[in-house]
Amino acid sequence: MGFEATACRDFLELAETHSRKWQRALQYEHAQRLHLEETIEQLAKQHNSLERAFRNSTAGRPANPTKSFSEGSFLTSKGEDSEEDEDTEYFDAMEDSTSFITVITESRESRKAEDDTESVSADDWTATDNVLDGTSSEPQAPPTVKRRSRIPDKPNYSLNLWSIMKNCIGRELSKIPMPVNFNEPLSMLQRLTEDLEYHHLLDKAVSCTSSVEQMCLVAAFSVSSYSTTVHRIAKPFNPMLGETFELDRLDDMGLRSLCEQVSHHPPSAAHHVSSKHGWSLWQEITIASKFRGKYLSIMPLGAIHLEFQASGNHYVWRKSTSTVHNIIVGKLWIDQTGDIEIVNHKTRDRCQLKFLPYSYFSKEAARKVTGVVSDSQGKAHYVLSGSWDEQMECSKVVQSGPSSPTLDGKQKTIYQTLPQKTIYQTLPAKLLWKKYPLP
Repeated sequence: MGFEATACRDFLELAETHSRKWQRALQYEHAQRLHLEETIEQLAKQHNSLERAFRNSTAGRPANPTKSFSEGSFLTSKGEDSEEDEDTEYFDAMEDSTSFITVITESRESRKAEDDTESVSADDWTATDNVLDGTSSEPQAPPTVKRRSRIPDKPNYSLNLWSIMKNCIGRELSKIPMPVNFNEPLSMLQRLTEDLEYHHLLDKAVSCTSSVEQMCLVAAFSVSSYSTTVHRIAKPFNPMLGETFELDRLDDMGLRSLCEQVSHHPPSAAHHVSSKHGWSLWQEITIASKFRGKYLSIMPLGAIHLEFQASGNHYVWRKSTSTVHNIIVGKLWIDQTGDIEIVNHKTRDRCQLKFLPYSYFSKEAARKVTGVVSDSQGKAHYVLSGSWDEQMECSKVVQSGPSSPTLDGKQKTIYQTLPQKTIYQTLPAKLLWKKYPLP
């Protein structure tokens, strides 16, 4: 009995202690709630006083539909209904609506002033009607568009990337908080549109009678889209969902491009281009990225489609991986690596492009690209070589094999095809594409 009594007394003391603790917590929460209610009431009074001051300051201005709409967009409490203008009408919102809409009707003074204005300017409206009816002089030519030749210089702010990204290793780029000066003043939609800078390659490819020759120009076009990235280590802005960017150059370039952001997470864009020269291009691009500590890998996902209307040739390929080096220390630089396979789905011609990664100890030239164009039977017709930031050349294959003899007057080109090297006897190279000088 003594043990039970002691246990009951201990339990009673413990229960009373916890009860007092919860009572103090309840009193504290009640006091915080009262304080919050007082703060909200003060904010509501300040809001109402600001609304009255705004209406008083705009009462003497002339009627303007745009301003009337902005004035009507302010929501007022029930206590202020009596101070509203007598011509203000409120319309009940739908049950599933998520917002309220206030429509401000015109006051009697505004209507009278507007009627006077209409009576005074009747002659001006008559003259305008004559212009719209086509009774005026000869139609004027459309104004020429003045395009800027340069953009403002980027502010030179010091930026320590490692202090920002040391806690973001392994995360996607879209989920890493970046300072705004790390971005370039363009959106990703505009960067996608820059792929069309060397569209003349596709215009030239329209007139090709041979599908393998056309494939060479298409391959050069796919490589040319990386030429502007060599000095572009800044990240473009992520567009808002539903944002569009349109490039209408039918008059001087013969093409029209429309790009739209169709997904926010993960960021994804849809791009369509139509040309009056007889080709269409469309692509859907989703960016996947990983931060690896010393470098940042950017993997574009999605296919690029190119179709020529006259021949029906339909080409499909995917972009290579972009890598930004020296994230921790040193000067940032970008490299393109990986393989690209371009397939003509009509003729089954293929082009294998290989972007060689840069290495300080390698004997290969920096940013080198090699490739082979072959038909549906796998026979090589052209060898491509060059760099993705300067130019691309093609050489017609005369003979190929593991150890072909050297022919007189012919060049000997070696293309790496794992696991062994294939030697191609080719004619002299012809220039396909050369980068424009930077502005």
